[in-house]
Order: sequence, then structure tokens, then C-alpha cells
Amino acid sequence: MATYAVGDPQGCYDELQRLLEECAFDPARDRLWCVGDLVNRGPASIEVLRFFRSLGERAVCVLGNHDLHLLAVIAGQGERLRPKDTLAGVIAAADREELVDWLRNRPVIHRDEEAGFTLLHAGLPPQWSIADALARGAELEAALRGPDHLVLFRVMYGNTPHRWSEGLEGWDRLRFVTNCFTRLRFVTPAGDLDLKSKGPPGSQARGYLPWYEVPGRRSRGERILFGHWSTLQLHARVPARHRVYPLDTGCVWGGRMTALRLDDERWFSVPCSQGIR
Repeated sequence: MATYAVGDPQGCYDELQRLLEECAFDPARDRLWCVGDLVNRGPASIEVLRFFRSLGERAVCVLGNHDLHLLAVIAGQGERLRPKDTLAGVIAAADREELVDWLRNRPVIHRDEEAGFTLLHAGLPPQWSIADALARGAELEAALRGPDHLVLFRVMYGNTPHRWSEGLEGWDRLRFVTNCFTRLRFVTPAGDLDLKSKGPPGSQARGYLPWYEVPGRRSRGERILFGHWSTLQLHARVPARHRVYPLDTGCVWGGRMTALRLDDERWFSVPCSQGIR
């Protein structure tokens, strides 16, 4: 049995299947982790959702920002469909409700103590240890699965608060947690989030660092798998000393789809057939 972690599919079903063939993935024996953003921008979001759901307990998928956006749109909360969204197939699907219920019950962070890896979509603020992140993730997951999830979908959009505090309460607290797990790329050493910059390291505003480069971050030394940042791997490899594994290599933008076999840290990659621009 092997465990593979794959980067953001974003509706690129054909590339996902070619990547799994390259890995020799066996759905009857192996496990498949995904860093989130199963849907949107690519042409086959519904097929990606059905595939991961069909794997049952052999799949672990954490939620990304595009997944939350789909849930909000279908719930009629928050923002409406955007011009570049490719979610119509999911919205019109006969099995939409079953898929949405499955998606809403996915975690935002997954920790496997035996394997020694943590899986999330975007990043962690420097003040959080892995134990802190798991606790904050549990708060968000409870809200997603609870009776007030429609309110969460309505209020989760926004860039504030900028910095973590144990004193944060209510929807402000959950919005900050959501932004860290699903949108974070750059942060100051003090923990102020920049949720607008999308370029590679070196393109950010002065005073900001990639979240994994902050000196003294409390999750330092842990092996963390993440996605969300297509421009990161497309431009430069992350130094091994950070012990983080970026898996989003921009398939939907004409790059590649990438997986890591956790057992021996071997990389697999296939080119995208076409980019969505």
C-alpha cells in the first residue's frame, strides 16, 4: 500500500487520471490525498468530484477556496458565479446534492501521525503550531457541518482580520481561520496576512515573506503538504530546509499536475493538455 498526495485538480480530470496511471495508483490498495480545489476553471469538475467520492475512505481531500466558493454558490450565499467559473456542470448535475453534502463534510486540515505529514490547502500563520492548526481546523469544520453553515458561506468572504489573536471571536475568527487554510501565501513575521498577492516569492510587498519562510514559525520542522500557489513551483523550487511540499504546479494554467508518494518522497508529474486562461 502506498499513499500519494496530488496537487489542485481544479476540474482537470483527464490529467488527474494520466497522473495516477504514471504513479501506478491502485484504488483497491493505495490511498490518495488531495490538497483541495477539486473544482473550477478546468472543464470536468463534476468528474473530479465523483472520482474522489467513489474512493471512499481511501481518499483524503481537504477543502480549498474554490471548493468553498462552489458550496456558497449552490447554497445561494456569498458571491454568485464569476465570469471564469466553470461550475455549471456541477450545479446542473442530478447527483449534485449528494456531492455537495460529501464536499461540505471534508476537512480543512489532515494530520497523519504515522506518516508524519500534515495536509492543507494554503498555509499557516506563524503563531500556530500543528496542534493549534488542528484545533482551529476543527472549529471551522464544525461550522461547515453545523446548522449555521449558510451564515458562514455568506460572511467568509473578506480579507479581515489581518492578524491572529486568541481573542478573536465569532465570524471574524472563522473568517481568519478560513483565509489561512484556503487563501494564505504571504505573511509578515508578526503574522499580518497578505491575501491579494498571487505571484512567486520575490514579487510580494516589502516586509512580507512566504508563510513557510517566517523565522520561528511554530509549525517549523513539520512536513506540510499544500497547494493553492501555482506560481510558486512554476518559478523556483522551495528549499528543502523548510520541509514543505508545494503540490500545485498550475495544471489548469497550462503547467503540470503533480503528485508526491509519501512513502519514499518520490515526485510524479504529467503535462497539462491545455491551459485555461
